[in-house]
This record gives sequence, C-alpha cells and structure tokens, in this order.
Amino acid sequence: MATTTDQRRPRTPVRRGDRLFAGSSTGAGVTILVVLAGVAAFLLVEAWPALTAPAEETPGGEGVALYVWPLLFGTLLSSLFALLIAAPLAVAIALFLTRYAHRRVAATLGYVIDLLAAVPSIIFGLWGLSQLAPLTVEPTGWLAENLGFIPFFEGPASSTGRTMLTTSLVLAIMILPISTAVIREAFVQTPRLHEEAAWALGATRFEMIRMAVLPYGRSAIVGGSMLGLGRALGETMAVAIVLSPSGGVTFNLISNGNPSTIAANIALQFPESTGLDINTLIATGLVLFAVTLAVNMAARAVINRRREFSGAN
Repeated sequence: MATTTDQRRPRTPVRRGDRLFAGSSTGAGVTILVVLAGVAAFLLVEAWPALTAPAEETPGGEGVALYVWPLLFGTLLSSLFALLIAAPLAVAIALFLTRYAHRRVAATLGYVIDLLAAVPSIIFGLWGLSQLAPLTVEPTGWLAENLGFIPFFEGPASSTGRTMLTTSLVLAIMILPISTAVIREAFVQTPRLHEEAAWALGATRFEMIRMAVLPYGRSAIVGGSMLGLGRALGETMAVAIVLSPSGGVTFNLISNGNPSTIAANIALQFPESTGLDINTLIATGLVLFAVTLAVNMAARAVINRRREFSGAN
C-alpha cells in the first residue's frame, strides 16, 4: 500500500515589519483614491451652479459648454504640439545617453537634464517671453509667406512672437526632462542577453537598437510621453506669461489670434471673479481634471498591455 506524504512547504511566518509595510502601503494607496475622489467631488459640487445656470447668466452669455470649448481646444492644441516636439527628442536624448555617449559625458548630461526638471515654470515663462518669442518672429514670417497654405501657418505672423507655436516650444522644453528620465531608465534596463543576441546575428548598432532596445522600452516611451503630456495639460504660469490669447478656435499657430488654455485662464481670471464666474472657472477645472484623468488612464492601459513583454516575443 502506497503511502502519501505531505510535501507542502511549511508556511513562512510573516514578520511584523512586513505586516506594517503592507498595511502602510495599502493605506497610502487608499489615501490616494480618497483624495482623488474628494477633489472630484469638490469640483463637481462647486461647478454645479454654473452647469445648471441659464446660459445668459454665465460669462459670455452662451453657456458653460461654449465658454469651455475654446479653452479646452487651446489646452489640447498646445499640449499635443508640445508632445510632438518633445517625445522624439526625449527618445533621441535617451538613446544618446545610454548607447552612444561616454559614461562620464552621459552622467554629466543626465544630471543637467534632471536639474532642468526642477526649474520653476515661471522661469521658463519669462525666458520664453523675453528670449524665445522675439527669435520666432522672423521664422514665423517666413512660414506665413511660404507655407501659408497649411492651416497651422496661415498667418499673418505675429509681430511679438507670443503665439501658440512659442507656447508649444516652451512646454516641450519643460516636459523634456521628465520624459527623458523615464525613457532613459528603461533603456538602461534592456536585458544584456537581448543586445548580445542582436550582435551575434550580425546587427549593426542601429539595428540592435531597433530590434532590442526600442521594443523593450516601448511602454516606457508611452509612459514618459503621457507623463509629460499630463504636465503640459496643467501648466499655468508659463502659458499665462508667454501666450497672448484672444479667444476663439483656430489651428493657426503663428498669428495673434490664440485660444487660451484652461489652467492659464483660471489663473488670470480667478482673482477678479465673484459669484457665478467662480463656479464657471471651477467647471473648466473639472473639465481639465477629467481630461488629465482620461489621459493617465489611457497611458496606464497601454503600459499594462505590454507589462509582460520581455523583448523576446
């Protein structure tokens, strides 16, 4: 008669430190959810009077939706163009630091890039207003004359340079450090075996990067880009300083007719607002909160889809 033995491993006793750490981590996660829900509830409660008020009583006299739409359009336009400029640069800089630059050069440039993320946004705004905006006057004039058939460069070009194009450039520079840092860390962690396998197949450096490094860091590229996009969406002072808004909706990036952004409009209008005007501004903040949350959720969904990616599949 065969005998059966219990081959199960004995349960390892849970230490008190592990329980405390697990409890504190769970509490921190729950706290984040509670705070997020509290912010959403506050915005909804404060925005409700504006959402239910007659259209003629809201700022502009056309209702909250028509008041928010130009601001939302300007927010998305400036942020998306900033992302289009910053994302390729972030990937290129991360590749240079991890695959081409000498170790000491890479370390020095890495410190400089990390320090750029600590520069206050108002400094970027003042730099964009005093230095970058005047430098864009002549190039935007050339764009209006030669590429005016493209809606983005329709013109007439602004004589001050305080345009949506300048704002997008400033935002791109602001989000570049944080995107580069995330992507760089992912490229550094590329499995050595994958790189050696590409070398063994006779791949060049560029082919090795294309076959091993970029596929492995794809989720980090998406995550870093979306992290930068989230900052661009909520940027306030730099946009308020650089941009010269005139309202309306236009794709023209180089003219004086620029839509403002939600965050900049709140910063400029809130000190002098009272009553229903404040509720309307909070309603625009609710829209920005929803857009930012949607962007982060979409980025998280993309990252989770590639979480099991090993670089070999």
